[in-house]
Parts: sequence; C-alpha cells; structure tokens
Amino acid sequence: MPRVRMYTTAVCPYCHRAKALLHKRGVTEIEEIRIDLDAQARAVMMRETGRRTVPQIYIGDTHVGGCDDLYALDARGALEAMLRAG
Repeated sequence: MPRVRMYTTAVCPYCHRAKALLHKRGVTEIEEIRIDLDAQARAVMMRETGRRTVPQIYIGDTHVGGCDDLYALDARGALEAMLRAG
C-alpha cells in the first residue's frame, strides 16, 4: 500500500471524514501533518497544492486533493485501485 499523507487540523470535520474513508478502504497508517500546530507546514502545503483548505491528501506522490476529491475518487472506483497500486 502506498504512503498516505494528509495535511489536517484538529477540528476539521472534513479531515475526520477523509480519514474514516481511508480507514474503511484499508489504510492503517496516515501521516498527518497538523498545520494548526505548525505555520511552516501550512506554508509548505500551500506551496505544494496551491490550496489553503484542509484536508489536502496525497496517496504516494499523487495529490488527490481534499475530502470531496477523495470521495469522488472513491465513487469512481479509482481510490481502491490507487491504494492497491502502491
């Protein structure tokens, strides 16, 4: 399974939804980068993704996007394929 990395904050309901879906799809480990605790991490996230909102999700080296993007990927059946590919 590829590495899953997610920029999050503690109180973000979309972060919790995204993590729940990933766990449901068999992801046991998510590298969380808490941008509410680290201003430098927020700047890195914005530079990498061009976005200001969380979550920002990476599967392997692929930037999936946010929670809605993750759910759309799952609805197309592509999420499980990405997770198996790693």
